[in-house]
Amino acid sequence: MLYMDKLVVVGGKKLEGSVRISGAKNAVLPIMAATLLCDGKYEISNVPQLKDVKTMAKLLASIGIEIKFENDNVDIFSQTCSSLEAPYDLVKTMRASIYVLGPLVARFGYAKVSLPGGCAWGPRPVNLHIEGLRRLGAEIEIDSGYIVAKAEKLKGTHISLDLPSVGATGNLLMAASLAEGTTIIENAAKEPEIIALAKFLKSMGADIKGDGTERIEIKGVEKLSPADCEIIPDRIEAATFMVAAHITGGDVIIENMLPEQVSAVTDKLIDSGAEIEINGRSMHVSSDGRVSPVDVTTAVYPGFPTDMQAQWMALMSIASGSSIITDTIFHDRFTHVAELKRLGADITLDNNVAVVKGSEYLSGAPVMSTDLRASASLILAGLVARGRTDVSRVYHIDRGYEKIEEKLKSLGAEIWRDREALIT
Repeated sequence: MLYMDKLVVVGGKKLEGSVRISGAKNAVLPIMAATLLCDGKYEISNVPQLKDVKTMAKLLASIGIEIKFENDNVDIFSQTCSSLEAPYDLVKTMRASIYVLGPLVARFGYAKVSLPGGCAWGPRPVNLHIEGLRRLGAEIEIDSGYIVAKAEKLKGTHISLDLPSVGATGNLLMAASLAEGTTIIENAAKEPEIIALAKFLKSMGADIKGDGTERIEIKGVEKLSPADCEIIPDRIEAATFMVAAHITGGDVIIENMLPEQVSAVTDKLIDSGAEIEINGRSMHVSSDGRVSPVDVTTAVYPGFPTDMQAQWMALMSIASGSSIITDTIFHDRFTHVAELKRLGADITLDNNVAVVKGSEYLSGAPVMSTDLRASASLILAGLVARGRTDVSRVYHIDRGYEKIEEKLKSLGAEIWRDREALIT
């Protein structure tokens, strides 16, 4: 018999107390990959203990890199790189594995990386990564499910991205750091995680200007040097706990966060009835449990993040009226709708637009996670639903939220991890 973890949530508890936000998953993964750019020892702190981080560590180890974990600190020794191939069995579980492509071809002139996997919802093609590297002079072909890239020396160039992709911007930022000449990336992603990666690369000796804007200029250098890094707080985890406080009518202090990175969510929460006070790197969110309907449209940073769309839908499911949620980033990111409806949510979906009619209450039921953020939305709904909610396939949540049930339990939630038998 095979077993899989699930989370059990009994709703009706107001969240109260304080919670500390972990390091950002979407910042640490490219920074770990960037250690491939030169030999040496790297000390990375505030690293979240997540499934994706462990997968990236296994991927780097398969290339020959030595990695040592101690609590939230990671030491990486990149002198021992012995392979230039990222195998399918690791890459298939995490889209961020594509981050090793740019550093490998920039440093060694060759890389063989399996086409990536990750969350089940929708295609997120890697063509922007591939076309950008081709612009830098790499010869790339797809062979038996692998991206094979070759280049004697990457050359600086002008790249205009069709979309401000975070992944492609990060990959090209790393590759261009060792390219010969100057590279301009137009329509670049402006997310804090890109700024964090650029800061790390600059501490290694890269010459980068314009990070955090639509136009990034990278003057390639002959070599880089190892550097240490502290990972920024996870803004999506912080925003998820902000919503958790409001949806339960709670009173929560969220610590170790950067409030300016979640301003779009903060504004919408205030509009929906939450009270918010900011004090440096912490935020106090309180609510009387009454939720006003508020429309949101996702946008690239600093707009409302697509990674908060599912959680916002859970909140709007108990609002005192109707709201409209539009996802302009990923039009097919709505697999959580059917599961929220199992809990009693009234949601009508038309392409990338969801109309949510707030229900008087939600009722606990067995539901199934379909991706990382969908998992978070189901847990949020379970916190306020009457009765018990069993959330299956929580391996998705373990990819991006560190010890989420322990953090929620510390705030007073009735939640625990259990096991369920799989039909074989």
